[in-house]
Amino acid sequence: MHFCADYTMKGGEINMYDTESSVMERKIINVTGKRQITIPLKFYESLSFGKEIECFLTEDSIILRPLSHSDDSFTMEILKDLVSKGLSGEELLSQFAKQRANIKNAIGMLIDEANEIADGKRKGATTKDIFGEE
Repeated sequence: MHFCADYTMKGGEINMYDTESSVMERKIINVTGKRQITIPLKFYESLSFGKEIECFLTEDSIILRPLSHSDDSFTMEILKDLVSKGLSGEELLSQFAKQRANIKNAIGMLIDEANEIADGKRKGATTKDIFGEE
């Protein structure tokens, strides 16, 4: 099996390491009799893992990534859509990373726009703009 992890770096960019050729760093870890593993400290800290992680099983990989509660609904919707299109394995992973990055970028742009409106640097939409004239 290949180890895969995706994570968010500064700037909202998502990186997915899904093949041996793109692995930044590799370490062999032991699995205990109770199927437990210890994540190397360097990996744990660089990915900002908390007390819980998400674990996904693909055809030939286990994906471990930091658990993020903020985009769970987006994650499920993306996965449902991609699975309904018949994607699986590496193709599913690749498309999921792209879709998730697009959502994170869009959310970032909305936050930036809201901050500009709050700071008076940009005009926000009025009720009339949204609903038209009454």
